[in-house]
Amino acid sequence: MIGLALIAAPASAGDPGAVSVPAVAALSDTPAPSRERARMNQRVFDRVWSEVRGQYYDPGLHGVDWNAARRTYRPLALAAADDRALYRVLGDMLALLDDDHAGASAPAVARRLESARGPRPVIGVTLRPDPDAPGVYFIDRVREGSAAEAAGVAVGWRLDTTAPDAWFPERDVVEGRPVTLTFADPGGERRTLTLTPLVMPPRPAFTADLSRPGVAVLRIDAFDLGLGDWMGRQLAALPSDTDIILDLRGNPGGRLLEADAVLSCFLPRDLAWATRTTRSGRAIVLRTAGGCGDLDEPAPNDVAVLVDSNSRSAAELTPAALQEARRAVVVGEQTAGAVLISQDTRLPDGGRLSLSRSNFVTAGGVRLEKRGVTPDLTPPAPESDAPEQDPALDLAIAALAGARQAHAQAGAAPGL
Repeated sequence: MIGLALIAAPASAGDPGAVSVPAVAALSDTPAPSRERARMNQRVFDRVWSEVRGQYYDPGLHGVDWNAARRTYRPLALAAADDRALYRVLGDMLALLDDDHAGASAPAVARRLESARGPRPVIGVTLRPDPDAPGVYFIDRVREGSAAEAAGVAVGWRLDTTAPDAWFPERDVVEGRPVTLTFADPGGERRTLTLTPLVMPPRPAFTADLSRPGVAVLRIDAFDLGLGDWMGRQLAALPSDTDIILDLRGNPGGRLLEADAVLSCFLPRDLAWATRTTRSGRAIVLRTAGGCGDLDEPAPNDVAVLVDSNSRSAAELTPAALQEARRAVVVGEQTAGAVLISQDTRLPDGGRLSLSRSNFVTAGGVRLEKRGVTPDLTPPAPESDAPEQDPALDLAIAALAGARQAHAQAGAAPGL
């Protein structure tokens, strides 16, 4: 995520012998790289290519001819004049794997990712790539108090970074250094704005909303370090008859251990919830290991999980496991289906390669990759564009209230 935030867009398979239009376009109007630049391009490309060949979870690389890919993309990578051109070539090559977890982040993007949990300069928008328009991004969120909010930027606008000299995500965001951005609103009107990044504190990765009687909405933006301890503290402070709603919408995933910790908050210890299979074919059963703060036993509260099409990775593993264990009702949209277990590698220029190292199936034997989690309940479309409307949350609250009432009438103990 950029703070500004980049969320992986779905990759698409292709012919490794064919040069992609985006890669050619990225290089056609740029000057030849310096010798030093070409040398670093070579080091970065060769590291990415070799890591995929030797470490990717599928030794067959999904049938992709990786040697042919090298012949196609290496000359383009060596000719890249800047990070944007280089990482677009790398992205096009990795897209041949048709794997959302296979991606390369340029050094500036990697630095933002690494500093995301500390004060840093931000423009104040969360970006999602438009898969049909390279260099164009949807605005998914505008941060309160940011330069973007002050300039009137709104959710639903699009950012076009393809113009000459335009800022693009592979460039750093520097405090006090203005950037000129070209937006288009939903009506198609173009707006060119100059914004000055401000240093802002990190946005909390987890927040609790207790404003509704008998309901606690626990919003999880990412499965970051400390999530299990935080959730344990929240649950320990709540009565057992408080309904719990885990909001994982837009969550790109994160640490597998924190996903296990969240599951341990609601499921018995040592319960099998998934199996991961490594490149060698070794199968490893994942079992709840505890880690939900100071809770000695799973919380008894009724649970609903909110998901959408941008819930990915750990934000899919978690609702799938709770759903299969009949411990929660899942509400929202079909999730992204990006569920392979990945690991990052530092690249020679400071960039980052994310690569899938293990396959994954649920305890019920379901492979979620390219499939996603199917919700139990799908909310109706909002009646208007009013931001305060949240049909998915309303539906989850109603579902938990209805389940509690049904249990009371049947004389059963609470639990889904």
